[in-house]
Amino acid sequence: EVQVVESGGGLVQAGGSLRLSCAASGFTFDDYAIGWSRQAPGKEREGISCISSSDGSTYYSDSVKGRFTISSDNAKNTVYLQMNNLKPEDTAVYYCAADYLPCTRIADFVSWGQGTQVTVSS
Repeated sequence: EVQVVESGGGLVQAGGSLRLSCAASGFTFDDYAIGWSRQAPGKEREGISCISSSDGSTYYSDSVKGRFTISSDNAKNTVYLQMNNLKPEDTAVYYCAADYLPCTRIADFVSWGQGTQVTVSS
């Protein structure tokens, strides 16, 4: 059974940084893509970043490109999302998911975790 657990959220001032972690288990890590999405109150879920564990290729949405960096530690079955220059509009619950689908289909990922809250104050 595929399981993911997010951690690392919190409260930070605008311009600050946070690093989120996604610990994955229950599957062969190298065969999956690991994606991050977020959902703010009253808004739809937005796929923001993804990494292919097999070849390390990455995806970023325009809203986070240049500020967020995704990385993978395959030995620890963990994916990280380094978030720099955070803005109040980044406030949301952040989720990760593992899927056999490629990163280009992050919108179709289904096994999202419980999420971790990120709040950016102005």
